[in-house]
Amino acid sequence: MPDQRLKPYTRTRNALPAQEFAALKQALLDSPLLGHSTLGGTFEGSRGFAITFTAEGRARVVERTPALAPFFALAIDRQGPRALRPWYRPGVPVRTPNAWYLNVLVIADQGRVGRHVDATLQGPAQAPHTTPEAVSVLYLSVPQGKGGALVLHDGPRELARLPPREGTLLHFRGDLSHEVSALEAPAGARRASLVLEQYHFAPEPLGRLPALQIDSRAGFEAFLAEHRKKPPASFTLE
Repeated sequence: MPDQRLKPYTRTRNALPAQEFAALKQALLDSPLLGHSTLGGTFEGSRGFAITFTAEGRARVVERTPALAPFFALAIDRQGPRALRPWYRPGVPVRTPNAWYLNVLVIADQGRVGRHVDATLQGPAQAPHTTPEAVSVLYLSVPQGKGGALVLHDGPRELARLPPREGTLLHFRGDLSHEVSALEAPAGARRASLVLEQYHFAPEPLGRLPALQIDSRAGFEAFLAEHRKKPPASFTLE
């Protein structure tokens, strides 16, 4: 059963200082790793790339992409699941995340993401029924137009319909099903977000996850560009 003591979501506008946000946006959207999404199902037609990492691999992620450091400090260290705990329940323990799935998600005109529950690391960790402690979303680019809202559901009930806003950081409960409504935007415009699924695993399933793994369908040039960076890490290329 979902923990009803958790708030369903929180939002912070202009979450990062302008200079740090601009650097992060450029680093991710200009990355050679950006290609057709590595996710299937409802994500067909979207673009992006993904990084799986644990606490052990976090420093290596930042070493490869330094612009991520302020986002991690905010989303993981200072907010994340803690942002969803009501302040009036100080005695309720918060499980600290120890594994993460970071996904850059880019949607163009008429793009959408169907309703789903995030459980990307459930399979690799061999931990059935595991969902994130929280999911954190930073909106990198939001075009003029209609749609593209994040719709949160709790079972059959719609909890919220949240329009994207560039620079806003959103946290929501990891057990909630959600979708992105169809985007209506000018040709060439794109809705881009940085999605971070934050998990807590027991030692055995945690040990099945790589410290760092990068997943991209951007092609061989992206593979070469990524492997010029140090230290080396596992890399999935499709």
